[in-house]
Amino acid sequence: MTLPQIVSREEWQAAREELLLKEKAATRARDALNAERRGLPMVEVDQEYVFESGDGKAALPELFRGRDQLVVYHFMFAPDWDAGCRSCSAFLDQIGHLAHLRSRGTEFAAVSRAPYTKILPFKARMGWTMPWYSSYDSDFNYDFQVSFADPEPYERPGMSCFLRDRGRVFHTYSTYDRGLDGLGSTTSLLDLTALGRQEEWEEPGGRASALGAPAGSERVRYHDEYEV
Repeated sequence: MTLPQIVSREEWQAAREELLLKEKAATRARDALNAERRGLPMVEVDQEYVFESGDGKAALPELFRGRDQLVVYHFMFAPDWDAGCRSCSAFLDQIGHLAHLRSRGTEFAAVSRAPYTKILPFKARMGWTMPWYSSYDSDFNYDFQVSFADPEPYERPGMSCFLRDRGRVFHTYSTYDRGLDGLGSTTSLLDLTALGRQEEWEEPGGRASALGAPAGSERVRYHDEYEV
């Protein structure tokens, strides 16, 4: 295993200040990227999707719960699976109190293709309270490119954002896979550490197995399965 070079406090401070210049540049670049994202055009969602939750069936506008915006986390949970995706579960564990989003007119919900009869016991096991809907009887997952039938059935994680204006619903943004990087607090915190996420692709190399466990995503478990 490789570790950072050991230096004096003065040398560390000089190196830290050099890195700080790059961090500030990255912050300005991120601000510009966010502004460009907010400037994206939007497309009206005219398809009538039907979702199911503990409160019965609901259409897409109802997922907003009276708010102007909706953030959907596309949780990987196929109809034939016995439990939800471990990595998606780790992501949902990081979602904080929704009051902070809702105070800004934004609702959050998870959506999966599994029937709600499978979602409900798994949600109870995980202890989550956020809204979670089944899109089992609709094309929602396929239309928003998180479920695929060809050439073989597979799922991928993603996030989609919607805006409601005078009774009309618009799709404003979606991102998938590594586009979700940095949205969860676990990866954001690990990115600040010397050992990082302990993924094989990270530089400098030689730190992925630093804790004597499988690297990166292979280490992810449901939160009630860790021995910590």
